Amino acid sequence: MGLCILAKISIILMQSEFSIRPLRSLDNKPLAAVLREVLIEFGVPKVGTAYADPVLDMMFDGYSTPRHAYWVVVYKQQILGGGGIAPLNGGLETICELQKMYFHTTARGKGMGQKLMTQLMLSAKSFGYT
Repeated sequence: MGLCILAKISIILMQSEFSIRPLRSLDNKPLAAVLREVLIEFGVPKVGTAYADPVLDMMFDGYSTPRHAYWVVVYKQQILGGGGIAPLNGGLETICELQKMYFHTTARGKGMGQKLMTQLMLSAKSFGYT
């Protein structure tokens, strides 16, 4: 087998170990840790930004309300990021926004962002967002 074919097989196997699932209450602590790690990686100040947002510590509660959704990216049962949708504050009823979509460095470049966006778009449509 050529190296190119082996590389493609390796990528497929790696992607198959990643999954996307809805956020669970037990995910709050590990998700908050990953999100804050990513924010630090990108040089986001710890004060006055999403880093200090208390919502990061209770994401399940925040996204368990109607017309909200948050999905996590998991690799071998370890949370490596996620993303959510929620109504746009002050916006029309048919408009939502993408929120808190961050990936740990080990989850990047694997196509998970595209898969997560597809899932979030399906969720948005199911909630009546256009």
